[in-house]
Amino acid sequence: MGDAEQMIVKVAGRIETIAADAWDACANPETLAYNPFVSHAFLHALEQSGSVGDGTGWHPQHLVLEGPNGAIAGVMPLYLKTDSHGEYVFDHAWADALERAGGHYYPKLQCSVPFTPVPGRRILVRPGQDEAQVEHILAAAAVAVSERVEASSVHVTFLTEGEWRRLGETGFLQRTGQQFHWTNAGYATFDDFLATLSSRKRKAIRKERAEAQAGVEIVSVTGHDITDAHWDAFFDFYIDTGLRKWGRPYLNREFFSFLGAALADRCLLMFASEGGDLIAGALHLIGGDCLYGRYWGETRHHPFLHFELCYYRAIDYAIAHGLARAEAGAQGGHKLARGYLPETTYSLHWIADPRLEAAVARYLAEERREIQTVKAVLRDRGPYKKDEPA
Repeated sequence: MGDAEQMIVKVAGRIETIAADAWDACANPETLAYNPFVSHAFLHALEQSGSVGDGTGWHPQHLVLEGPNGAIAGVMPLYLKTDSHGEYVFDHAWADALERAGGHYYPKLQCSVPFTPVPGRRILVRPGQDEAQVEHILAAAAVAVSERVEASSVHVTFLTEGEWRRLGETGFLQRTGQQFHWTNAGYATFDDFLATLSSRKRKAIRKERAEAQAGVEIVSVTGHDITDAHWDAFFDFYIDTGLRKWGRPYLNREFFSFLGAALADRCLLMFASEGGDLIAGALHLIGGDCLYGRYWGETRHHPFLHFELCYYRAIDYAIAHGLARAEAGAQGGHKLARGYLPETTYSLHWIADPRLEAAVARYLAEERREIQTVKAVLRDRGPYKKDEPA
């Protein structure tokens, strides 16, 4: 890569102004496993549908790093936020502390995939570039933008451990969290996976699966077999869960149509019907090495159906298609008994106010120690046989 002084950082208020092939050359190069969430198509669907933009609390400020010949060397999905909704790395207490001290926490800048707590690269560097240099330039540019728009802070959430370590050396505060992921140890069948569990856990899962499937038909639909009728049905389930969990669902119906049109082969819908009526559905996105469970909902309760559609069927699919892992979203200690083990997640935070920055730094040091301790305890109490590696 050339001299950093010859690089130009531009701010794009809409991702559609950035060429899709140039963005995806940074986001999903052939050398890396495909991640649908940082693709131009996924982020464009959010903006095109109006799920992100005016009135949503998410205002695109994407950063684009151009080299001396105008070629894009790296990009950063960035948003000006007027609240802390849809992020899954919680900073409400920080906002409250600054407001009570007479400051203003909002607006802030957020580098993330809106409404999507999926770990992955966040500063997207084109292959052949100096990765650390591009990361540093774009991170510094984000801080500069925050100062220009009078934002209180910059947050980079669910990034990779490598990015976290490299940018942590530049002054960003480092935070950790925890999710539960299932890892494929080369299983040929679901029973092969069950054989690695303790007898009690193995029997419990078999019982849950039997009850979940009793009197219910489960079908999977993907690719161009997904119709508007499928999205209509799934959206009803999504709305039901959104109203119960968040009070206001983040995504609108149009988003799912745009998603299906742009990433049909990456979408996997699972539906359950009872007596001819659809009663539940789950949406997974298919990555290059991972099945990502995203949204779920039901309009008629059926025992253990959530576990079947979101966890066990995800494991079935990952095994059948040779995927390295399955991720089923944020939080959820109940996933532990189903073979999903705790994994560390990472975020970075730059805070302009020195008083808040110092207080948060002290808090995060203690939180990191606690997260590591809890992770070790949970992995030790996992469902796998103790004489075999999990």
